[in-house]
Amino acid sequence: MRRLIAGEFHKLLATRLWLWLLLGSMAITALYTSLQIAFSDDPDTWTLPLSTADGQQTLFAAAASAASPLVAVLAAIGITAEYRHRTATTTFLATPHRGRVIAAKLITYGLVGIGYALACIAVVTAIAVPWLSAKNVDLSLAGNGLPATMAGGIAAVTLYALIGVGLGALLREQVATVVGLLIYLFVIEAILTNIPALDAWTRYLPGPADNALTGITLTNQQFLQPWQGGLVLTTYCVLIAAAGTYLANRRDVT
Repeated sequence: MRRLIAGEFHKLLATRLWLWLLLGSMAITALYTSLQIAFSDDPDTWTLPLSTADGQQTLFAAAASAASPLVAVLAAIGITAEYRHRTATTTFLATPHRGRVIAAKLITYGLVGIGYALACIAVVTAIAVPWLSAKNVDLSLAGNGLPATMAGGIAAVTLYALIGVGLGALLREQVATVVGLLIYLFVIEAILTNIPALDAWTRYLPGPADNALTGITLTNQQFLQPWQGGLVLTTYCVLIAAAGTYLANRRDVT
């Protein structure tokens, strides 16, 4: 398994896609963080004041909100590229047990997800600490539930990476997987979660579950408890990864 994981990291680092998506995640994190702080005093904002624990947790949850979609895309490309460039045949011939290959990809991109999450948390910290200090807002990284928010963010990004691998193994078509993933996360889910009549079940979608796990609090939307959000997101992860692994074992590579 170590050799398989090392091989996956070699494939990942062979291109700069991981770097560009990481820089994109960090840039989006910086944007989300800056906008939230800049408009924190606006009475019409959907977030709570940054002087409160809920407001600070929502601020640091920006790291997961920015990194999760892009790390899922990276993970999906990591497996669909095998089919697109027809290297899957060689990969599966070298390791006949296809489940081990998928497991190696899950471990590899799970670790990448942790790295993305930590980098984005560092961005939030670098922006929030001096800016909030200038606004005379007390911020303790060890208090106000921030450690739990950071841990939830790392878990959420990691789970999204695993979902990306599973979805890629399930669909195999790179363009369809990536485009479908982005349209769902940024368009379909955004529309559904803004329909009040659907609040009773949209909170169980992946995005709202991610928000719940990271401790986001908004005035216009209700989320599950963090542990419930984590359970829902883990369920999506397990089901999609299991389905992708099953079909990778059953379907013809070509």
